[in-house]
Amino acid sequence: MPITPLPLPAGPEVLESLPSLERALTGTAPIHPHAPDTTPQLPDGDLPADLAVAIATSGSTGTPKLSLLTAANLIASADATAERLGGHGQWLLALPPHHIAGLQVLLRSIAAGTTPVVLDPGSVTPLRGSSVAPQGSAFALVEATAGMHAERRYTSLVPTLLARLVDDPLGLEALRRFDAILVGGAATPAPLLDRARSEGVRVVTTYGMSETGGGCVYNGKPLTGVAARTGADGVLELGGPVVAHGYLGLASDAFRSEGGQRWFRTGDLGSVDGDGRVHVTGRADDLINTGGLKVAPRIVEEAVLAHVPAVTEVVVVGVPDPQWGQAVALAAVTSPGGPPPGPVPDAGVAEIRDLLRPHLEPAALPRRVHVLAELPMRGPGKPDRTAVARLLGG
Repeated sequence: MPITPLPLPAGPEVLESLPSLERALTGTAPIHPHAPDTTPQLPDGDLPADLAVAIATSGSTGTPKLSLLTAANLIASADATAERLGGHGQWLLALPPHHIAGLQVLLRSIAAGTTPVVLDPGSVTPLRGSSVAPQGSAFALVEATAGMHAERRYTSLVPTLLARLVDDPLGLEALRRFDAILVGGAATPAPLLDRARSEGVRVVTTYGMSETGGGCVYNGKPLTGVAARTGADGVLELGGPVVAHGYLGLASDAFRSEGGQRWFRTGDLGSVDGDGRVHVTGRADDLINTGGLKVAPRIVEEAVLAHVPAVTEVVVVGVPDPQWGQAVALAAVTSPGGPPPGPVPDAGVAEIRDLLRPHLEPAALPRRVHVLAELPMRGPGKPDRTAVARLLGG
């Protein structure tokens, strides 16, 4: 059966698409969710018998691909999520529904037999740097949560939106009403997690991707049925019933079957400790080779957010350098009253290096720093590292 393109608007009109999504979950009427203002071109390719959704990846490794998620994949994901969170419930949609995190809010609602609450597009503005990730005003979120009457209430957010809502008294009040708030799309800074949780917000960090039906590792622990391991090169691999059939019209050795289980090679560096907890260091492709040493940007970003005052958002990239091969470069967004957008003078860079010196190896200390009004984004909550590198001279 051919795949049917399905435009999914960002507001309450998306509820009109629930019957199509419900049919897709039967494995007999596959769909391709997409933004209403796009005209998708679907490549030819073999389809699994129970295909439900062909969903675009975020494009972190280049051109977005279409992950083929079966009905079995999505049902397994919904059931495992409900088990981990304490039961099925009602969901609030605050993310674009044509991306996997937003789509899963709708699919989990169908699995739960509940109707999701959707933020009105008239009450949202784009997240900085993104035309696709809506940010509901704090008041709109309060109104939306007031309309949720199920015993358990859930939502999914990106870290930037969580940070802004925690900073707003009305937003904080709304956040506290949820039994769980899934946060993913990008690494969530530890200071933000600590603050949100200290304020009574039940945040659940998630790790996963379109190829695994979205998040399948919650607070570092794989969901029931999901396995995690690292390859010999330190790249994380995820296995289990949530792993997609493959990509539409594209052969990839990232997917393979082993011992009756489907595995996906994520491209992310990390480790799995003795308790089965997953630790993600960052994408293998993002490693910075400076002076013959490899630096993981995520380690530097975490240190900057924890130890450099006024920095609220940060992306670290490698840029060409005649002496070091690559130099560690830092793009930062600062709180109001911070330095103006533009390159930070050498004296300021030296001060930042001094602040970070007790927490990072010498090779990881930034050699260039640039303040931006906003970070360029390539999807919900995902910074565009290629665009940042261009801005910083990469």
